[in-house]
Amino acid sequence: MKPKAVLTHWVHPEIIEFLSGTCEVVVNESHETLSRTEVLRRAQDAQALMAFMPDRVDAAFLDACPQLKVVAGALKGYDNLDADACRQRAVWLTIVPDLLTVPTAELTHGLMIALARNLLPSDRYLRSGRFQGWEPRFYGRGIDGSTVGIIGMGAVGKALAKRLTGYDADIVYFDRKVLNDEQEKALRVRPVELHELLAVSDFVVSILPLNQTTVHLIDREALATMKPASYLVNTGRGSTVDEVAVARALESGRLKGYAADVFEFEDWARGDRPRTIPEALLKQTERTCLTTHIGAAVERVRFEIAMEAAVNIVQALRGEKPQGAVNSPAAFLPEG
Repeated sequence: MKPKAVLTHWVHPEIIEFLSGTCEVVVNESHETLSRTEVLRRAQDAQALMAFMPDRVDAAFLDACPQLKVVAGALKGYDNLDADACRQRAVWLTIVPDLLTVPTAELTHGLMIALARNLLPSDRYLRSGRFQGWEPRFYGRGIDGSTVGIIGMGAVGKALAKRLTGYDADIVYFDRKVLNDEQEKALRVRPVELHELLAVSDFVVSILPLNQTTVHLIDREALATMKPASYLVNTGRGSTVDEVAVARALESGRLKGYAADVFEFEDWARGDRPRTIPEALLKQTERTCLTTHIGAAVERVRFEIAMEAAVNIVQALRGEKPQGAVNSPAAFLPEG
């Protein structure tokens, strides 16, 4: 009998066809997220699981699915998947580290422009029937001539900086791991401390992973130190920003605008996460640009992400080390 592979979310038919050569594939044919109970029901006797952002794979999940050999994340950030719990149970955990970088950087760039140039309010005004031709409305801010502060100079941060080199903008960054001189010269960026970045930047862009040191890194105190009338963009993880504090900063006018593709309620790894986006933030329609976690929602890219996750499954089930492995399962560690 073929090993069983459960796919928690919709993927392209070609991915299913590829996996079917090795596995009995159980698919989610809808575009909806299955409940944890339903995923557990399907995966309780499975050897492989393709997991996505809404899935939470922890010790309890793994104990309920004792035959699992690999959890293949169709994602890059894996704070919702417990790597150590997988290792302890001899389960490979794999990710797709590179394919999300460019589309996320592109979206971040787009959010900066959409927010500061008032694209959404202008669109709503036109559709309301009030637009009768040019008038002096919706004056915003351009990136040219601005200071852009990037918090988190990982792969996405570098990709964003590369896209910003065409502007006459001063680009500063904060990261615990400083780039080398050659990288900084190529990207036209310079390192600063976080407090300085917040104080001088017209655009603050948070592109951080979620961990104990980054939860609410941008909180009430941080917002209070930001340059007045500046813009904040978050495409890393929702919980790196305190959304309630952001709503208050928008209401007071301290913060000119907020754009985000990620939200606190999505961060299943946080036991105390909120369950909704704050209503006070949603009400700020003229000062926000909020998208539905579409950073990697490019047709070709999503296909490649799922295919790479599928390759990781096949490699693990063949007894090989998967190319995207982020852990070393206990059963595969050399003796002694």
